[in-house]
Amino acid sequence: MDRDDAMNIDMIRAAARRLEGHVRRTPLLNSPFLDDIAGRRVWVKPECLQHTGSFKFRGGWSAVSALETSVRAKGVIAFPAAITLKGLPMRPSCMGCLP
Repeated sequence: MDRDDAMNIDMIRAAARRLEGHVRRTPLLNSPFLDDIAGRRVWVKPECLQHTGSFKFRGGWSAVSALETSVRAKGVIAFPAAITLKGLPMRPSCMGCLP
């Protein structure tokens, strides 16, 4: 990966803006049981509360929403399907993609 292609804070902020209003804001939770096991406070982010039941919705929406409208209109292929499909928007047509 070229340094120009490396992830940076501006890319993260841009993704957060694209996700705003489309993903559920999941809370941070802690568990006294887990705290006892770990010997310190443990925080868990329950992404199972997300639209698709996983954090993959964030990545799918972020990636597809970053595409130019003309590119999205041609459709999106997810590979490997078992993992990636879970993260793509539930209805690709809502983003102007071929269903």
